[in-house]
Amino acid sequence: MKEGLHIVGMGHYVPEHVVTNDDLSKIVDTNDEWISSRTGIRRRHFITDEKNQDMAIAAAKMAIEDAGIDKSEIGVVIVATIRPDHMTPSVACMVQKELELPQDIPCFDINAACSGFMYGVQIARGMLLQSDKKYGVVIGSETLSKILDMNDRSTCILFGDGAGAAVVELSDTHRYFSILGAKGDDVVLECSNEDLQPRHVSMLGSEVFKFAVSTVPKTVMQLLEKAGVTADDIDLYVCHQANKRIIESVAKKCKQSMDKFYINLDEYGNTSSASIPIALSEMNQKGMIKPGMKLICVGFGGGLTWGGAYLEF
Repeated sequence: MKEGLHIVGMGHYVPEHVVTNDDLSKIVDTNDEWISSRTGIRRRHFITDEKNQDMAIAAAKMAIEDAGIDKSEIGVVIVATIRPDHMTPSVACMVQKELELPQDIPCFDINAACSGFMYGVQIARGMLLQSDKKYGVVIGSETLSKILDMNDRSTCILFGDGAGAAVVELSDTHRYFSILGAKGDDVVLECSNEDLQPRHVSMLGSEVFKFAVSTVPKTVMQLLEKAGVTADDIDLYVCHQANKRIIESVAKKCKQSMDKFYINLDEYGNTSSASIPIALSEMNQKGMIKPGMKLICVGFGGGLTWGGAYLEF
């Protein structure tokens, strides 16, 4: 049995419409210095005419082309999202339709908020173990601008829209380990859906910060122990892009240089489940990910949930 997992293709899509910190200062009482000094965020991308499925389809298409695979060998499509276009059909079903993927495969959405992509990768691995097809497509795709209260400067400055995707396959040469967890809480980070009408994101920022800076280093250490490696053995760390201060705290607790931690939240803000796959795709485009490298990815967010993976390339 192939127990490992290999990411063989990556892709991403972000809307063209850019909203800067200065743009937000015209809507709420804030400014570029206030936002960037506290979060590291300077810009974010908001959809205009796009739908969630449009971004997911574009990211998945890019990932499949990057992998150079035959679409008939795809065995599962999973989309992590908290804000699909419809209650049904799922975003994943629309990806299957528009990209003309096989019809005899499972396609479904999951909701684990900012940990969604990491959950999706582990689920895809489990499903491929029972499939006669070779590849899985895992996508994180979010239209968070649709659930922001633009009068609440504590949340509207943080989030952006985008999608990232990965093509994965089982492997006996690329080791893989996963950590997933949850601690149910509808106060710290919440977006209700009463009467099937989406509301606005609400968050207790200080509590989210405390949750992240304790949970992420713990998850990293658990992954290192599972993999039998040290923190110094890891070439690159990819944390959920929520706040630069959180990532800096994680690096400090893990006694690692910030040079090992990829950051793109200055451009995209917090894109929830799309955050980690967008980062991986960008890193791949820049030639940062090379054969033989070891990576650790960790997501955290609403639920509360967390999820991490040790990956070899």
